[in-house]
Amino acid sequence: MNRRDIALYHLLFAGDDGQLYDHRTLRAAGRTGDRFVELVDEDMEKLPSGASLVLVPGGTPVGLTRAGQFTTLEQNPWADGRSWAVGALLPQGYTRTLLPSYMRHKQERPLPLLGYTAVACRNGELYAAARRTDEPDRWNPAHYDTADLPARVRGKLASLPENRILSHLAHCALEYHCFTAQNIFYGRWEGGLPVSPACNARCLGCISLQPADCCPSPQTRIKFRPTPVEVAEAAVPHLDGGEGAIVSFGQGCEGEPALAAGIIAEAIGLIRGATGLGTINMNSNGGHTAGVKDICRAGLDAIRVSLISALEDTYNAYYRPRDYGLPDVRRSLDAAASHGVCTSLNLLVLPGLTDRADEVKALVDFVGEAGVELVQLRNLNIDPDWLFERLPGGGGDIIGVTGLLEALEEVPGLSVGSYSHPVR
Repeated sequence: MNRRDIALYHLLFAGDDGQLYDHRTLRAAGRTGDRFVELVDEDMEKLPSGASLVLVPGGTPVGLTRAGQFTTLEQNPWADGRSWAVGALLPQGYTRTLLPSYMRHKQERPLPLLGYTAVACRNGELYAAARRTDEPDRWNPAHYDTADLPARVRGKLASLPENRILSHLAHCALEYHCFTAQNIFYGRWEGGLPVSPACNARCLGCISLQPADCCPSPQTRIKFRPTPVEVAEAAVPHLDGGEGAIVSFGQGCEGEPALAAGIIAEAIGLIRGATGLGTINMNSNGGHTAGVKDICRAGLDAIRVSLISALEDTYNAYYRPRDYGLPDVRRSLDAAASHGVCTSLNLLVLPGLTDRADEVKALVDFVGEAGVELVQLRNLNIDPDWLFERLPGGGGDIIGVTGLLEALEEVPGLSVGSYSHPVR
């Protein structure tokens, strides 16, 4: 990877006293996989509005000396106690280019399921290893968790007290601070409608179900199957709510929505019988092709299929699919396109994996052959060390996330973004 135009980004770290420190001599570094690299201009953006800084639990920061050597910073040079690695959590619309530079002891539990991003300080300002890949305004945290949200939740629940989806989403909105759940109560933009407690994959980074020896899931999975009427009751007012309205099946608090194809297909019929407005979207792993076909036939407008890799060994190691494989995912995309459904990929991006030369080539071939219209770049929330121990080794050079973006931008007819957009 060509590391050009070296800039003076300084190591940012935290102390036991809870303060952030800008190191005076150590330059900032990031990681791509397990490889340390210096932070340079092509990787960096000023820390975006809506980003937050977090400690990397158990992480010792790694910086670069003036002699060009990577070194750990065990102790805080300016206060008592040790030094702690920090990272940024990026808002929607920004894609991570590098992981934070840190070392952890092997016996540490896996990191929480967060998208840790390298950060640095330059001339007294904070920067993150990120590229803006979509318009971030609608997902800016400033629009969420507003003072009137609890009242909005109470009002919606009072209007439909027997609707179990709304009760579930109320918990997600107020306890998990889920933005797609909150949008149902704000009556705007993309709102999530979970329907399926079952899944045909066992993703290593699943955010609703994890084995006890791993990191805890940040939310719990829906435990019931709603009726088509409950789905329509929640969807119709949202879709009638205004410009840009989307309802999406396949949320982080559920399994695979195509396994509930009968419910969703009937619900779409009820929804479209009441309103022709707005976009009906489904987020899917694409493994249950028969269910995808039924839902597309019922009138789905858009489908977003999750993908970490277009190489079967990597795909299978991460998703651990039950009774399906990558060829089934391709067949689902073909089926959706044949029904006039807008197709996109939810590409799980991890520096050191997604930007390997062999991964990029396979992805570009897959996207072109499937006729995918949009690739949505999603920062993968997972402990990278824990994940890489469970994935097959990759071949070829690491071309960087910027190289990945350039390769995708060269695919004819393909758009690149970060989240779903209305298609109706």
